[in-house]
Amino acid sequence: MTITKDTIIGDILTIAPQTAPLFMGIGMHCLGCPASRGETVEEACMVHGVEVEDLLAKVNAMIAAGE
Repeated sequence: MTITKDTIIGDILTIAPQTAPLFMGIGMHCLGCPASRGETVEEACMVHGVEVEDLLAKVNAMIAAGE
């Protein structure tokens, strides 16, 4: 699965829980709350001032590596 800017954070955490530290690192400290889990990657990046392409590269690399 390739993560895109439209992928929901909750879906990512379900299939790749090891990515949680990446989201925590951009300021998403409440990954368990329904609001944050329902955001897309693009929405989360806008709220937290992060470049979406940078985060996508890190998430997809982590998933591809099986980390």
